[in-house]
Amino acid sequence: MASDQTLFHYCLLTLYIIALPTWISLYFLQAPYGKHNRPGWGPTISPPLAWFLMESPTLWLTFFLFPSGQHFYNPKSFLLISPFLFHYFNRTVLYPLRLSRNTTQTRAFPVSVAFMAFGFNLLNGYLQARWVSHYKDDYENEELFWWRFLGGLLIFVVGMWVNVWADEVLVGLKKQGDGGYKIPRGGLFELVSCPNYFGEIMEWFGWAVMTWSWVGFGFFLYTCANLMPRARATRLWYLEKFKDDYPKDRKAVIPFIY
Repeated sequence: MASDQTLFHYCLLTLYIIALPTWISLYFLQAPYGKHNRPGWGPTISPPLAWFLMESPTLWLTFFLFPSGQHFYNPKSFLLISPFLFHYFNRTVLYPLRLSRNTTQTRAFPVSVAFMAFGFNLLNGYLQARWVSHYKDDYENEELFWWRFLGGLLIFVVGMWVNVWADEVLVGLKKQGDGGYKIPRGGLFELVSCPNYFGEIMEWFGWAVMTWSWVGFGFFLYTCANLMPRARATRLWYLEKFKDDYPKDRKAVIPFIY
């Protein structure tokens, strides 16, 4: 037990340590997939397979760890982990299926990038699942638990709706015409270039509120470090590709702010 606690603490420290280097590196060098795809990153696989493989640890590792947690028989622990699993079921299973139906998808996904994402999801999946199933110590505080859970869940659900809706719009655009990139229109796309990232940032802020923990906040912090620089690069990519046709007043990811 002591060795697991030590591992948990070092993993949590790692989550915080890698946030700043992630922000800095992605500010100057974008991961080469999607709009930022470019050669020179080694072997590639299809994007649907890449998403399935690299996101999968969040599911199977959670199911592996939960039975060994001291809160395994507490219904609140299952309730709390459910939004996390729901998000990653969508990202691991449903999103790759939507991509695979897009017959115009030709861009490959570097194995090196998928491997790094797989490693992060191992780290983060372990932390989130182990915290909820074993180390969280305030389940018995009924009033605080329900206020935090329901408040965070509301934020999470709104964020996931935005995330899924925006993904559907982007995947759908690739099915039109010659399958090339087009300017997304409508809804939050009129305010930001990447509402899909905005939705995901909202989700993990809601998760931080639900878990009320340094573990949940660390994941939210890392999500911002990962997605905000990429959103900025995506906005610049749109401006370069579409020039005057792209609305200059759209922010990168957070309406009216960034």
